[in-house]
Amino acid sequence: MPQPDHQSRQTSPISVVIPTLNGERTLEHFFAALKRQHLQPIEILVADSSSTDRTVEICRSFGAEIFVIPRTEFDHGGTRTRMAEQAKGEIVVFFTQDAILATRDALGLLVAPLQKNEVACSYGRQLPNKDATPVAAHLRLFNYPPQSSLRTYEDRGQYGLKTIFISNSFAAYRKEPLAAAGYFKNGLIFGEDTCTLGRILAAGYGVAYVGEAAVYHSHNYSLGEELRRSFDIGVLHSREKWLLDTYGNAEGVGVHYVRSALDTLLREKHVLLVPDCLLRSVMKLIGYKLGRAYTKIPATWLPTLSMNRLWWQRYK
Repeated sequence: MPQPDHQSRQTSPISVVIPTLNGERTLEHFFAALKRQHLQPIEILVADSSSTDRTVEICRSFGAEIFVIPRTEFDHGGTRTRMAEQAKGEIVVFFTQDAILATRDALGLLVAPLQKNEVACSYGRQLPNKDATPVAAHLRLFNYPPQSSLRTYEDRGQYGLKTIFISNSFAAYRKEPLAAAGYFKNGLIFGEDTCTLGRILAAGYGVAYVGEAAVYHSHNYSLGEELRRSFDIGVLHSREKWLLDTYGNAEGVGVHYVRSALDTLLREKHVLLVPDCLLRSVMKLIGYKLGRAYTKIPATWLPTLSMNRLWWQRYK
């Protein structure tokens, strides 16, 4: 498998896009890390979902251009599409408000592979936060190894659904192929990034995973949150069946992760966390299966089963 080329070269203009909602706890850290980057964006675009804290004030103090939208109008795909369409840069870099750049060269390393015409997008490594539990930390290390890689449509036989793994918490896209792919689909419960990557790869481009470019970003989910997040994944796969038809099913990835997590916990002598890990895996499986069968579940239950409760008010 070829590796991305991270050699220094002339970089295309970059726009940074961040959706925000009540992010005052992390945004000052986010912008401080962004300001320290060797490579600077030409603009920072913020789509704020009517925050009630200091989010807008903080973003404005760091020179961001802010677009405030009603909270009920936020859409994972549609909102990012509108921001990308307005972006002036040839490369659009997406962050979430709690993804903190780990080194001063992270942004430059992330976009370096995009200087090649055959690479349309890239995403970086997500390291666990200092407060991450051992289980949460392993999930980050499992999904984001230190080794960089380059994947194309032809690799789907080897990687299956992992071929289209990407995260808009820290990802960059060349605007031209992103626009040609239709940007991000409106109306998805989430997973706008993986759906777009599926179309980009099918169009003949590659995606670079840049292990040297990193942010700190992790979540210590409760058992209920594990179920609800997996439920949303199941809903996505039920509504976007072409992802599984084209790139493979999700169950194999889940089994591989559980084995890896258990091996790591035992090796690091976290024996008491093994039952928790197994229970989380069961909750994820139940959530995913329920999500795949969401059309058979009473409509009044669906928001409770979902992480994205507002979505159910707009889409069914």
